[in-house]
Amino acid sequence: MAGEGSDVPLMLSQKTRYTIRALQHLADNWRCGAVRLDAIAEAQNIPRKFLTVLLAEMVREGIVISHRGRDGGYELALAPVDIRYGDIIRLTRGSVALVPCASRNAHEHCTNCLPEAECRLRGLMLVLRDEMAAMLDRLSLADPIAVEPPFEEAGQT
Repeated sequence: MAGEGSDVPLMLSQKTRYTIRALQHLADNWRCGAVRLDAIAEAQNIPRKFLTVLLAEMVREGIVISHRGRDGGYELALAPVDIRYGDIIRLTRGSVALVPCASRNAHEHCTNCLPEAECRLRGLMLVLRDEMAAMLDRLSLADPIAVEPPFEEAGQT
């Protein structure tokens, strides 16, 4: 679902989700040598062609190192503790804001809205953006993230 009059999605894009999962996989294999593209694609259920493009982008950004050859593959260029989720989202999505008028890096005026100086929704989204950015900038690929049961299973004990 896209924001009104904007290409800024309200949820994380598939690109961002795939990138996070691929980088988490590389973090799990930190200091174990290069991880083959096929191993990442299979373990993370990411289409191989899409993964190739995503990892090439992360190589250009200095997050990932690519090794060619028979024993080639990918590994993190930085320690997992130095790669923050906020940075990954900003690289792949442009912003952590949920609406374009609350974005610091990709600010746009919303269509069909009040003037920004009068909009309390924008005020709420600015607070949310700041809180979410602070949290995402505290968490790195080195932090343990619990796997939560699906909502259907969560109520069954």
